[in-house]
Amino acid sequence: MKQHTCLLIVFIIGLLTFPIYGQALIPNGKVLEGLQMPSAILGRDLNYAIYLPPDYDLSTRRYPVVYLLHGFTDNETGWIQFGEAPQAADRAIAERAIPPMIIVMPDGGVTWYINDYQGKNRWEDAFIEEFIPYIDATYRTRPAKEYRGISGLSMGGWGSLLLSMRHPELFAACAAFSAAVWLEKDLIEMDDKNFERVVGGLFGHQLKGKDRLNAHFRQYNPLDLVKNLPAEELKQVRYYLDCGDDDFLIPSNCQLHIELSERKIPHEFRVRDGSHQWHYWRSGIVEGLKFIGESFHR
Repeated sequence: MKQHTCLLIVFIIGLLTFPIYGQALIPNGKVLEGLQMPSAILGRDLNYAIYLPPDYDLSTRRYPVVYLLHGFTDNETGWIQFGEAPQAADRAIAERAIPPMIIVMPDGGVTWYINDYQGKNRWEDAFIEEFIPYIDATYRTRPAKEYRGISGLSMGGWGSLLLSMRHPELFAACAAFSAAVWLEKDLIEMDDKNFERVVGGLFGHQLKGKDRLNAHFRQYNPLDLVKNLPAEELKQVRYYLDCGDDDFLIPSNCQLHIELSERKIPHEFRVRDGSHQWHYWRSGIVEGLKFIGESFHR
Protein backbone atom coordinates (compact mmCIF):
# COMPACT_ATOMS: atom_id res chain seq x y z
CA MET A 1 0.00 0.00 0.00
CA LYS A 2 2.81 2.38 0.91
CA GLN A 3 4.59 1.61 -2.36
CA HIS A 4 1.49 2.51 -4.39
CA THR A 5 1.07 5.74 -2.42
CA CYS A 6 4.67 6.76 -3.15
CA LEU A 7 4.25 6.03 -6.84
CA LEU A 8 1.06 8.08 -6.93
CA ILE A 9 2.82 11.02 -5.24
CA VAL A 10 5.71 10.84 -7.72
CA PHE A 11 3.22 10.72 -10.61
CA ILE A 12 1.31 13.78 -9.34
CA ILE A 13 4.55 15.73 -8.81
CA GLY A 14 5.55 14.84 -12.35
CA LEU A 15 2.28 16.20 -13.73
CA LEU A 16 2.60 19.42 -11.74
CA THR A 17 6.19 20.09 -12.78
CA PHE A 18 5.86 19.04 -16.44
CA PRO A 19 4.79 22.49 -17.70
CA ILE A 20 7.86 24.01 -16.07
CA TYR A 21 10.22 21.51 -17.64
CA GLY A 22 8.26 21.72 -20.90
CA GLN A 23 8.92 25.45 -21.06
CA ALA A 24 12.60 24.89 -20.30
CA LEU A 25 12.82 22.66 -23.36
CA ILE A 26 12.35 25.65 -25.65
CA PRO A 27 15.84 26.33 -27.09
CA ASN A 28 17.15 29.76 -26.21
CA GLY A 29 18.82 32.08 -28.67
CA LYS A 30 21.76 34.24 -27.69
CA VAL A 31 21.35 37.93 -26.84
CA LEU A 32 24.40 40.19 -27.05
CA GLU A 33 24.25 43.75 -25.73
CA GLY A 34 26.76 46.59 -25.51
CA LEU A 35 28.00 46.09 -29.07
CA GLN A 36 29.38 48.92 -31.18
CA MET A 37 30.14 49.67 -34.80
CA PRO A 38 32.61 52.51 -35.50
CA SER A 39 30.87 54.94 -37.85
CA ALA A 40 32.84 57.36 -40.00
CA ILE A 41 29.59 59.02 -41.10
CA LEU A 42 28.40 59.71 -37.55
CA GLY A 43 31.88 60.36 -36.20
CA ARG A 44 31.16 58.06 -33.27
CA ASP A 45 30.23 54.47 -32.48
CA LEU A 46 26.76 53.24 -33.34
CA ASN A 47 25.56 51.06 -30.47
CA TYR A 48 23.49 47.95 -31.07
CA ALA A 49 22.24 44.70 -29.58
CA ILE A 50 21.62 41.46 -31.44
CA TYR A 51 19.61 38.27 -31.09
CA LEU A 52 21.13 35.13 -32.63
CA PRO A 53 18.77 32.16 -33.11
CA PRO A 54 19.16 29.00 -30.98
CA ASP A 55 21.15 26.99 -33.51
CA TYR A 56 23.45 29.82 -34.58
CA ASP A 57 26.52 28.44 -32.74
CA LEU A 58 25.71 24.87 -33.77
CA SER A 59 25.64 25.37 -37.51
CA THR A 60 27.38 27.08 -40.38
CA ARG A 61 24.19 28.14 -42.14
CA ARG A 62 23.26 31.72 -42.93
CA TYR A 63 20.11 33.38 -41.60
CA PRO A 64 17.63 36.03 -42.69
CA VAL A 65 17.80 39.21 -40.65
CA VAL A 66 15.25 41.65 -39.20
CA TYR A 67 16.20 45.14 -38.04
CA LEU A 68 14.04 46.03 -35.04
CA LEU A 69 13.85 49.74 -34.18
CA HIS A 70 13.04 51.26 -30.78
CA GLY A 71 10.83 54.20 -29.86
CA PHE A 72 11.47 57.81 -28.87
CA THR A 73 13.92 58.29 -25.91
CA ASP A 74 14.59 54.54 -25.76
CA ASN A 75 17.72 52.72 -26.95
CA GLU A 76 18.90 49.42 -28.41
CA THR A 77 17.92 47.49 -25.26
CA GLY A 78 14.24 48.50 -25.28
CA TRP A 79 12.95 45.56 -27.29
CA ILE A 80 14.98 43.22 -25.07
CA GLN A 81 14.17 44.65 -21.64
CA PHE A 82 10.56 45.75 -22.15
CA GLY A 83 9.50 44.09 -25.39
CA GLU A 84 10.85 40.63 -24.51
CA ALA A 85 11.49 40.11 -28.21
CA PRO A 86 14.13 37.37 -27.68
CA GLN A 87 11.74 35.21 -25.63
CA ALA A 88 8.99 35.76 -28.20
CA ALA A 89 11.36 34.78 -31.02
CA ASP A 90 12.52 31.67 -29.12
CA ARG A 91 8.95 30.43 -28.71
CA ALA A 92 7.93 31.31 -32.27
CA ILE A 93 10.97 29.56 -33.75
CA ALA A 94 10.37 26.47 -31.58
CA GLU A 95 6.74 26.38 -32.75
CA ARG A 96 7.87 26.98 -36.35
CA ALA A 97 5.68 30.07 -36.51
CA ILE A 98 8.69 32.02 -37.81
CA PRO A 99 11.90 30.83 -39.46
CA PRO A 100 15.15 31.06 -37.46
CA MET A 101 16.33 34.64 -37.90
CA ILE A 102 18.85 37.17 -36.64
CA ILE A 103 17.28 40.24 -35.02
CA VAL A 104 19.38 43.40 -34.92
CA MET A 105 18.45 46.30 -32.64
CA PRO A 106 20.41 49.51 -33.34
CA ASP A 107 20.42 52.60 -31.13
CA GLY A 108 18.69 55.38 -33.03
CA GLY A 109 18.77 57.86 -30.16
CA VAL A 110 16.15 60.53 -30.93
CA THR A 111 17.19 60.85 -34.57
CA TRP A 112 13.90 59.48 -35.91
CA TYR A 113 16.23 57.36 -38.07
CA ILE A 114 16.81 60.16 -40.60
CA ASN A 115 19.50 62.62 -41.64
CA ASP A 116 18.91 65.95 -39.92
CA TYR A 117 18.31 69.04 -42.05
CA GLN A 118 21.83 70.40 -41.45
CA GLY A 119 23.56 67.16 -42.38
CA LYS A 120 25.30 66.99 -39.00
CA ASN A 121 23.69 63.76 -37.77
CA ARG A 122 23.27 61.47 -40.79
CA TRP A 123 21.75 58.42 -39.12
CA GLU A 124 19.99 57.17 -42.25
CA ASP A 125 23.23 57.27 -44.26
CA ALA A 126 25.14 55.48 -41.50
CA PHE A 127 22.48 52.77 -41.31
CA ILE A 128 22.27 52.17 -45.06
CA GLU A 129 25.90 52.66 -46.07
CA GLU A 130 27.73 51.33 -43.01
CA PHE A 131 25.56 49.42 -40.56
CA ILE A 132 23.78 46.95 -42.84
CA PRO A 133 27.04 46.04 -44.64
CA TYR A 134 28.77 45.71 -41.26
CA ILE A 135 26.12 43.31 -39.93
CA ASP A 136 26.29 41.25 -43.14
CA ALA A 137 30.08 41.05 -42.84
CA THR A 138 30.16 40.30 -39.10
CA TYR A 139 27.36 37.74 -38.77
CA ARG A 140 26.13 34.89 -40.94
CA THR A 141 23.25 36.72 -42.56
CA ARG A 142 21.82 36.09 -46.00
CA PRO A 143 22.89 39.43 -47.48
CA ALA A 144 20.10 39.93 -49.99
CA LYS A 145 16.88 41.94 -50.10
CA GLU A 146 14.64 38.86 -50.05
CA TYR A 147 16.09 37.82 -46.67
CA ARG A 148 16.02 41.21 -44.96
CA GLY A 149 13.13 42.81 -43.08
CA ILE A 150 12.60 45.84 -40.86
CA SER A 151 10.22 46.58 -38.01
CA GLY A 152 9.78 48.98 -35.11
CA LEU A 153 7.43 50.71 -32.71
CA SER A 154 6.32 54.35 -32.53
CA MET A 155 9.39 56.37 -33.64
CA GLY A 156 10.77 53.02 -34.81
CA GLY A 157 7.54 52.34 -36.71
CA TRP A 158 8.03 55.65 -38.52
CA GLY A 159 11.67 54.71 -39.12
CA SER A 160 10.86 51.27 -40.48
CA LEU A 161 8.36 52.77 -42.92
CA LEU A 162 10.55 55.56 -44.24
CA LEU A 163 13.66 53.38 -44.53
CA SER A 164 11.84 50.64 -46.42
CA MET A 165 10.01 53.13 -48.64
CA ARG A 166 13.14 55.12 -49.44
CA HIS A 167 15.25 51.98 -49.93
CA PRO A 168 12.91 49.30 -51.34
CA GLU A 169 15.86 47.55 -52.95
CA LEU A 170 17.10 46.57 -49.47
CA PHE A 171 14.01 45.18 -47.69
CA ALA A 172 11.51 42.47 -48.45
CA ALA A 173 9.01 43.44 -45.75
CA CYS A 174 8.21 46.04 -43.11
CA ALA A 175 6.12 45.63 -39.94
CA ALA A 176 5.32 48.98 -38.32
CA PHE A 177 3.75 49.05 -34.85
CA SER A 178 1.97 52.22 -33.66
CA ALA A 179 3.98 54.15 -36.24
CA ALA A 180 4.52 57.77 -35.17
CA VAL A 181 3.25 59.20 -38.43
CA TRP A 182 2.24 62.85 -38.26
CA LEU A 183 -0.83 64.30 -39.89
CA GLU A 184 -0.07 67.78 -41.22
CA LYS A 185 -2.28 69.42 -38.60
CA ASP A 186 -0.43 67.57 -35.84
CA LEU A 187 2.83 69.19 -36.81
CA ILE A 188 1.31 72.60 -37.52
CA GLU A 189 -0.50 72.73 -34.18
CA MET A 190 2.27 71.23 -32.04
CA ASP A 191 3.28 73.71 -29.33
CA ASP A 192 6.68 75.34 -29.84
CA LYS A 193 8.32 73.70 -26.83
CA ASN A 194 7.31 70.21 -27.92
CA PHE A 195 8.29 70.86 -31.53
CA GLU A 196 11.80 71.92 -30.49
CA ARG A 197 12.16 69.00 -28.08
CA VAL A 198 10.92 66.31 -30.45
CA VAL A 199 11.83 67.31 -34.01
CA GLY A 200 13.24 70.84 -34.14
CA GLY A 201 16.78 69.59 -34.61
CA LEU A 202 15.66 67.33 -37.44
CA PHE A 203 13.51 69.55 -39.66
CA GLY A 204 14.53 73.07 -38.64
CA HIS A 205 14.65 75.14 -35.45
CA GLN A 206 12.10 77.81 -34.55
CA LEU A 207 9.71 76.81 -37.32
CA LYS A 208 6.06 77.67 -36.86
CA GLY A 209 2.79 76.68 -38.48
CA LYS A 210 2.92 75.53 -42.10
CA ASP A 211 6.64 76.36 -42.32
CA ARG A 212 7.17 73.10 -40.47
CA LEU A 213 5.91 71.21 -43.51
CA ASN A 214 9.12 71.93 -45.38
CA ALA A 215 10.89 69.88 -48.02
CA HIS A 216 13.04 68.07 -45.46
CA PHE A 217 9.99 66.89 -43.55
CA ARG A 218 8.18 65.79 -46.70
CA GLN A 219 11.05 63.69 -48.00
CA TYR A 220 10.83 61.57 -44.85
CA ASN A 221 7.14 61.64 -43.93
CA PRO A 222 5.60 58.23 -44.82
CA LEU A 223 2.31 59.87 -45.85
CA ASP A 224 4.15 62.03 -48.38
CA LEU A 225 6.26 59.10 -49.54
CA VAL A 226 3.15 57.02 -50.22
CA LYS A 227 1.65 59.86 -52.25
CA ASN A 228 4.75 60.76 -54.23
CA LEU A 229 6.93 57.70 -54.75
CA PRO A 230 6.32 55.55 -57.84
CA ALA A 231 3.78 52.85 -57.02
CA GLU A 232 6.02 50.17 -58.50
CA GLU A 233 8.74 51.07 -55.99
CA LEU A 234 6.35 50.91 -53.05
CA LYS A 235 5.07 47.53 -54.22
CA GLN A 236 8.57 46.08 -53.90
CA VAL A 237 8.08 45.88 -50.12
CA ARG A 238 5.35 44.01 -48.19
CA TYR A 239 3.81 46.27 -45.51
CA TYR A 240 2.17 45.39 -42.20
CA LEU A 241 0.61 48.12 -40.04
CA ASP A 242 -0.59 47.52 -36.47
CA CYS A 243 -2.00 50.20 -34.16
CA GLY A 244 -4.21 50.04 -31.08
CA ASP A 245 -7.75 51.38 -31.17
CA ASP A 246 -7.01 53.57 -28.11
CA ASP A 247 -3.64 54.79 -29.39
CA PHE A 248 -3.33 58.54 -29.96
CA LEU A 249 -1.66 57.63 -33.28
CA ILE A 250 -4.62 55.68 -34.65
CA PRO A 251 -5.89 58.60 -36.84
CA SER A 252 -2.58 58.92 -38.69
CA ASN A 253 -2.21 55.15 -39.03
CA CYS A 254 -5.72 54.94 -40.47
CA GLN A 255 -4.81 57.73 -42.90
CA LEU A 256 -1.71 55.82 -43.97
CA HIS A 257 -3.89 52.76 -44.59
CA ILE A 258 -6.23 54.88 -46.71
CA GLU A 259 -3.39 56.39 -48.74
CA LEU A 260 -1.89 52.95 -49.40
CA SER A 261 -5.30 51.61 -50.40
CA GLU A 262 -6.00 54.49 -52.78
CA ARG A 263 -2.74 53.84 -54.57
CA LYS A 264 -3.47 50.10 -54.57
CA ILE A 265 -0.33 49.26 -52.59
CA PRO A 266 -0.83 45.78 -51.06
CA HIS A 267 -0.56 45.83 -47.27
CA GLU A 268 -2.03 44.42 -44.08
CA PHE A 269 -3.65 46.72 -41.50
CA ARG A 270 -4.45 45.55 -37.97
CA VAL A 271 -6.35 47.45 -35.29
CA ARG A 272 -6.36 45.63 -31.98
CA ASP A 273 -7.63 46.52 -28.52
CA GLY A 274 -4.93 48.58 -26.82
CA SER A 275 -3.02 51.81 -26.55
CA HIS A 276 0.53 53.15 -26.85
CA GLN A 277 2.26 50.84 -24.40
CA TRP A 278 4.65 47.91 -24.16
CA HIS A 279 1.91 45.38 -23.40
CA TYR A 280 0.44 46.09 -26.82
CA TRP A 281 3.74 45.73 -28.65
CA ARG A 282 4.77 42.59 -26.73
CA SER A 283 1.48 40.99 -27.69
CA GLY A 284 1.92 41.80 -31.38
CA ILE A 285 5.60 41.30 -32.14
CA VAL A 286 5.28 37.63 -33.14
CA GLU A 287 2.61 38.43 -35.73
CA GLY A 288 4.88 41.12 -37.16
CA LEU A 289 7.85 38.75 -37.31
CA LYS A 290 5.61 36.09 -38.82
CA PHE A 291 4.53 38.51 -41.56
CA ILE A 292 8.15 39.35 -42.32
CA GLY A 293 9.16 35.70 -42.08
CA GLU A 294 6.66 34.76 -44.79
CA SER A 295 8.77 36.85 -47.17
CA PHE A 296 11.75 34.60 -46.49
CA HIS A 297 9.90 31.52 -47.79
CA ARG A 298 9.19 30.37 -51.31
